[in-house]
Amino acid sequence: MSQIGAPHGGTCPKSPRSRTLRTVATLTSAVLAVSALAGCSADDAADAAPVAVQDNAPTPRDLVADGGTLRWAVDAAPTTLNAFQADADATTSRIAGAVLPALYTLDQRGRPQRNPDYLESAQVVETEPKQVVLYKLNQQAVWSDGREIGAPDFVAQWRALSGRDTAYWTARNSGYERIEKIERGKNDLEVRVTFSKPYADWQSLFTPLYPKQVMGSPDSFNDGARTTLKATAGPFLLKSVDAKSGDVTLIRNPRWWGQAAKLDTVVLKPVPRADRADALAAGTLDLAEIDRSTAERISLALKDARAGRNGAQAALAHGPGSSITPSKALKSWALAHGSDEEKAEEVRAARKKNQEAIARYASAQDTLATYVVRKSLEPAYTQLSLNGESGPLSDERVRRAVARAIDRQELAESVLKPLGLPAKPPGSHLALAGQAAYKDSSDALGGQDTQEARALLADAGWVPGGAEQPAGTKAGSEAEKKKEEGTEKDASEKKEAEKAEKKEAEKPAKSTATPAVTATAPADAKKKSDEASGDAPSDEGLYIVGDDKPGDRRAVPAQAAPGAGTRVLTPAPAAALQGAALQARAEALDTRPEALEAGTGSAARAGAPQAVKPDRGAAGAYAPRGTAAPAAVPGAQQALGKDGKALSLRFVLPSGPGSESLRTVGDRIVRMLDAVGIRTEVTKVPDESFFKDHIASGDYDLALYSWPASAFPATDARPIFAKPEPASDGSLMVEQNYSRVGTDRIDQLFDQAAGTLDEEEALELVRQADARIWAAAGSIPLYQRPQLVAARADLVNAGAWGFAAPRYQDIGFEKDASPKKADKKADERTGEKTGEKAD
Repeated sequence: MSQIGAPHGGTCPKSPRSRTLRTVATLTSAVLAVSALAGCSADDAADAAPVAVQDNAPTPRDLVADGGTLRWAVDAAPTTLNAFQADADATTSRIAGAVLPALYTLDQRGRPQRNPDYLESAQVVETEPKQVVLYKLNQQAVWSDGREIGAPDFVAQWRALSGRDTAYWTARNSGYERIEKIERGKNDLEVRVTFSKPYADWQSLFTPLYPKQVMGSPDSFNDGARTTLKATAGPFLLKSVDAKSGDVTLIRNPRWWGQAAKLDTVVLKPVPRADRADALAAGTLDLAEIDRSTAERISLALKDARAGRNGAQAALAHGPGSSITPSKALKSWALAHGSDEEKAEEVRAARKKNQEAIARYASAQDTLATYVVRKSLEPAYTQLSLNGESGPLSDERVRRAVARAIDRQELAESVLKPLGLPAKPPGSHLALAGQAAYKDSSDALGGQDTQEARALLADAGWVPGGAEQPAGTKAGSEAEKKKEEGTEKDASEKKEAEKAEKKEAEKPAKSTATPAVTATAPADAKKKSDEASGDAPSDEGLYIVGDDKPGDRRAVPAQAAPGAGTRVLTPAPAAALQGAALQARAEALDTRPEALEAGTGSAARAGAPQAVKPDRGAAGAYAPRGTAAPAAVPGAQQALGKDGKALSLRFVLPSGPGSESLRTVGDRIVRMLDAVGIRTEVTKVPDESFFKDHIASGDYDLALYSWPASAFPATDARPIFAKPEPASDGSLMVEQNYSRVGTDRIDQLFDQAAGTLDEEEALELVRQADARIWAAAGSIPLYQRPQLVAARADLVNAGAWGFAAPRYQDIGFEKDASPKKADKKADERTGEKTGEKAD
């Protein structure tokens, strides 16, 4: 997650409206990054919500050793060192937090704090005729070149980010465009900022603060700060960025006026998330965010250590050697030493390979046992985004139906409960539990209600059988033309046809009929029943864009589609599983090339079987008309349609190795939507193209990605939920509103919240905006993201920080942390719950 942190410290001011993490749109394994929202007052609603505590081994500084090097995993080498450029990423944010001033930070409850390392005070000193903020800077605060931090740096940053000079390639100017002027106060340590109009979120500005050498000219801003920083002012200095490895080396700042950094060096090492388990097992990292599977590996290693098993014993207990029984070992030895030299050589090679695997596993387990897993909740939530620009989701009733079909509590529990973390779904788009702005406004949309979802869809015209074309007619203009020409039969012909039809319906079903779809074999029926009920995962309809393999196409069988004029009778129990396919004949006839290639048509997606040949008909495949319909298969629901078109939504998910949990949540959502008759075409795309080519471009109907919260929703969240506006070239200007859903009233509420200096009024306006965002149903918050961090057992003041920014100068290794002591602390901090398995 991209976030610009800052050193911790200070106390909450009386009228707090501060900020830590600034918005930078980027993607890391399906996580879109922005900033963290909050206020400072303790709101009752915020206090009542569950909050995950920090898990970072807090330790007094006098118990932390001086010196040492921390090897800290990052997702990639920094694309730029300028956090205000569009391609700034999570590594940019981490560097900025260690080497640049942050005037305000967040505490563990997401409340802003003045940072005394840089600010003695900051307050609004005038409101009429203009708002004036007076900053009093720490008298010892200096840049690494010895120059005082002061008004020239504030002026340079304001001019670069105000938006008035288009030569600066800035990613945002929120707040800076409201500044009228910046002046020196009574002395060089005072900075007076005058605003042209009231700005509630003034504390969000100048964090991080760059020196005038970076902000002073377009050239230095655009290019000069991409690979180096001319001056810094944090507990660490930027020493180097290795062009080959991508390693970023930070060293202790000798000019730092605050508490000295405990570590000598911090090395930020680019390690893809998929490779972190191996890097930890090799002992090349000290701190790394990890996925659940890696956390479980560490947990297993710790359990082995507590049980007194070393790595070699663990390998025999549950590793590569666990399948070797005494009889197998004896047989292998005999073959390896037998008279058949060719066979003996083969067996010896296999035995050597197995021994090497056991040795690797044993070494990995021994190393992993020196780590602990620290966990909390990220200041970010995962949401289901509904693209309302066009298609069925442009209708608010359909969006609301999707939302009412989703059981958010079930999804939150599936992700968070196995980790022992609070599993209450977020009730706000604009704040998270613990923050002053937090209030559960989800009632504006309503909770999970299958019947209400179906009613909303029916009201929008999406009904069972609505995808069918009348038997014997052609689609489109030809059908309309025939209808206009009066092609109906006369009364006598209709009567005769009805008699023949009734007589035919009373006959037992025979294999010589030409049904659209017949019953599947019992094994297939059982498999499909499992899939419908959620007991067995299915990859039907899934494909990875750009990863097609020859011979891996799943074309929709022509026989699976009903023939012209075929009447679909009431299915008997054996055929009940195919009710959805029978009701969505038009969808089953999807013969677009992309559907045939990817297998995303209804037949492939809903599990439509191959048609049974006439001489292999299944008895009981059909029942006479009037027979009572069988009980519905759990989870099954007739597909919906409207005007001959099936209701099907394109669900885009990332395919990368770090997105398994996201895809599992996606599978659950697919089943929930199936239960109300909404079909989905699930498309897996590479992580690197997920955001740019699909979310930002609007090439999706449904998608899962994450937004962090922010200390200033009126400023930071406005572009995320702003009403899209048409551009002069006919395109849609969406800012960061990738759901393309917004209203004028939501925009007005954000503007009013940003323009009032009354804190309580601002919070109330933000909450009103959130209620309207819920009602618009453009995005559905599902759960706060878990934060899992692997840390060396003797590493302290580091781990899962939750809302709070790292206090870099306090991170270090515990004094006199002997191996036995480290093992004991690992036992205390980990506990059995880290070994719990995911659903």
